[in-house]
Amino acid sequence: MYAGTKLLTGDDIAIGVLRYCEALAGSVVAEVIEIPVRKADGSLSRATLLVGPTSQMVAEDVESEWDEVIDLDVMRRLGERTRAQQPVAAIHYPSEDDIEDEALADAADRWDSEY
Repeated sequence: MYAGTKLLTGDDIAIGVLRYCEALAGSVVAEVIEIPVRKADGSLSRATLLVGPTSQMVAEDVESEWDEVIDLDVMRRLGERTRAQQPVAAIHYPSEDDIEDEALADAADRWDSEY
């Protein structure tokens, strides 16, 4: 459900949209995405959604006589967009307070000498 409208799509696509919205929740970014949906007559169509930090969506399981909606390209793009919102990994250099035993100190010394 999006903006009071029920949309029927595949499980993986719905989960991808929810994960992308979750990733956007910590930002100030809103984006337009397009996903495949199944219409009441069983035909496929596209839905355009504006998603952002304040998106409110609900996904629920439903029984359908139609085949699962699958679009690998949409799922790939949603995954890429979700990963792009993730923070970049930080490198933590241990301080003396972090090093509690000699083995860790030796490992830190080897790291410093090698890199």
